[in-house]
Amino acid sequence: MARERLSQQDIETALAGLNPGWQGGPEKLTRSIEFADFPTAVEFVNRIAPRCEEIDHHPDLALRWRWVDIELSTHSSGGVTDLDTALAGIVDEVAGGLPLATQ
Repeated sequence: MARERLSQQDIETALAGLNPGWQGGPEKLTRSIEFADFPTAVEFVNRIAPRCEEIDHHPDLALRWRWVDIELSTHSSGGVTDLDTALAGIVDEVAGGLPLATQ
């Protein structure tokens, strides 16, 4: 099933329902999450992986010490689709269950 790219308005509507750390436009969605420590950042990656497999959609992840940078884009569609906004919600859910860095 081909995924249709979302309009900027659709993306802004989706972002309004997500963690305020998400940014993006028609090309990709991004979020950086600072966890309490390195093992928690690794745990996040390990918890998100099976969820990505379930929906057969995989983010670009960069793990740096206790930070995880996430980029979402449906490469086959050349930009952001409803699959990316759904995965952003899963990221928020998984991250919300782990200790984050104190601000």
